[in-house]
Amino acid sequence: MAGSEEVASLEESFRKFAIYGDTKATGQEMNGKNWAKLCKDCKVTDGKSVTSTDVDIVFSKVKGKSARVINYEEFKKALEELAPKRFKDKSKEEAYEAICQLVAGKEPINVGVTKAKTVGAVERLTDTSKYTGSHKERFDESGKGKGKSGRENIVDNSGYVSAYKNAGTYDAKVKK
Repeated sequence: MAGSEEVASLEESFRKFAIYGDTKATGQEMNGKNWAKLCKDCKVTDGKSVTSTDVDIVFSKVKGKSARVINYEEFKKALEELAPKRFKDKSKEEAYEAICQLVAGKEPINVGVTKAKTVGAVERLTDTSKYTGSHKERFDESGKGKGKSGRENIVDNSGYVSAYKNAGTYDAKVKK
């Protein structure tokens, strides 16, 4: 059977794939989607001897009747089920050993994750230094938004006309 170091890295891979894409996951149970991702990312599915359909069938076989997830023990059983299919030329033990080596130490791959791009028109349209008119008032000199004060006209209830130079001097004049 696999060494204790390999078993630990196999369990670590299980946990990483179990929590992938789910913020509430504890890492104790894996759903079918993450099981399929594990098989794909770790090259267990090769498209010939092991297909995504085989992966789904094995998942359904090892999980409980009403369950939607598998635990670590069921995960190991699922790998045992797939091993002879993936490595036909090896014995059952050697095949399980080989499939464990494929999975051990791996983590989910984020391929196809969209990155924000600023090209051509997007860059020109989002450059706040080129804004004019009322839109210019929404940003300070550094280009950072002013928030609500930049979007709404805030009413000045001081009693003075806007832009009056001597605003706030009435009380000083009356006290003399």
